[in-house]
Amino acid sequence: MIIREAKIEDIGQIQIVRNAVKENTLSDPNLVTDEDCRIFMTERGKGWVCEINNEIVGFSIADLEEHNIWALFVHPKFDKQGVGRQLHDVMIDWYFSKTKETVWLGTAPGTRAEAFYRKAGWKEIGMHGKGEIKFEMAYNDWAETPNHR
Repeated sequence: MIIREAKIEDIGQIQIVRNAVKENTLSDPNLVTDEDCRIFMTERGKGWVCEINNEIVGFSIADLEEHNIWALFVHPKFDKQGVGRQLHDVMIDWYFSKTKETVWLGTAPGTRAEAFYRKAGWKEIGMHGKGEIKFEMAYNDWAETPNHR
């Protein structure tokens, strides 16, 4: 398992992972374009991928402009193998190396993602968008989170 920075040429495989997920699916895969991915990875923030046997099996992207986690997805074939947590920790460490601003994300209630973020130390602060739970992570909370890198 290799965690590395995402490159433009990874976007095709990133899109495969994004469209393979069983939760937080896109109603229309065209809603998130390759250009959106490029902009978030190179202009607004940074992305990471997890490779196993030269195949991208998960990715994460942080947005410094909106102080938001834009994406964290793992291909269903690789669930529960620590991929998401490693991508999460690398991304959050990088985010807080660039800014001390609190970071937020939204996810659907009652999902594995909701449980994942709670376990990782995120704090629910209300609702967001179309019925998603809004979570935040403050710099000091992350610094005090046990077991992060």
